[in-house]
Amino acid sequence: MDITLDHVAELLSKHSHIVITAHIHPDGDSLGSMLGLAGYLSSLGKKIQLLLDDEIPSLYHFLPGIHQIEQPDSQKFKADLLVILDASDIERIGKVRDIVDAPILNIDHHISNTKFADYVFLDSQAAATGEIIFRLLKSLQAAVTTDIAICLYTAIATDCGFFRYANTSSTTMRYCAELIDYGAKPHLISEELEARPLANIINLSKILQSLELFAEGKIAILTVLPEVLDSDDNTEGFINYPRIIEGVEIAVMFKSADQHAWRVSLRSKHVDVSQIALHFGGGGHARAAGCTVNGSLANVKAAVLAVAMKHLQGLSHE
Repeated sequence: MDITLDHVAELLSKHSHIVITAHIHPDGDSLGSMLGLAGYLSSLGKKIQLLLDDEIPSLYHFLPGIHQIEQPDSQKFKADLLVILDASDIERIGKVRDIVDAPILNIDHHISNTKFADYVFLDSQAAATGEIIFRLLKSLQAAVTTDIAICLYTAIATDCGFFRYANTSSTTMRYCAELIDYGAKPHLISEELEARPLANIINLSKILQSLELFAEGKIAILTVLPEVLDSDDNTEGFINYPRIIEGVEIAVMFKSADQHAWRVSLRSKHVDVSQIALHFGGGGHARAAGCTVNGSLANVKAAVLAVAMKHLQGLSHE
């Protein structure tokens, strides 16, 4: 059921053993929100477990407390509350859903949220889940440490493209200013997030060669084949390159998930790409979304391109 932020605070207050998780393919918002909330709850003496059914990209290893996040094993256990952050669907948390026996509280900002949890706090106007967590801490008059500020600043800034995306609001800017006052240093965080291994840059140069343009240059596609990647399979941020090409409205990147599935990343300037992702069982934001589609590359690419074309045509008729 939908609940208020006060009810969220009440649930967190009355439970002592809390498991916190977020979506697979973690990003700055999911990780920063997990660590920011965990930092506060741990300071209250609660037993907090951080579980994530995926590897953590190396660019986020600077976040305070990141090594407290564990990957789940097959052993089932009970907890008082399972808090799922920044995930719009239960499938997005992987095997965590199968091993933790507890009521579920979902805190999220994705418009595509399926309302799967026992308790849902959803604010689709928030730039990031980290923005909601900071609002919660403010309402509780919590002591925000420098470590918490670093995590929540990273959560918010990464999900709004460091204040460049359309989801940036005056509240977003004010919250990040407050987090700077609490000790977050934007230049240091940016330097950490921008650093890339040489192999990553070499991979980018190879992947950009796969660039294809469709719909008179309005749709740009990148394809990441397994054999292209060398020692570093991190493709964080690669999707932004086709998006910034003049005339491109929708950018799509296909990356092999396994032999029979492809991870699809979608970005746009005006089209609501969350609807494209939703068509294939995924979700996200209006300007940034994703999904995983089973099938051969040729079939998956054709299917996604067809749906993208329909939404592009819908935009031209508005």
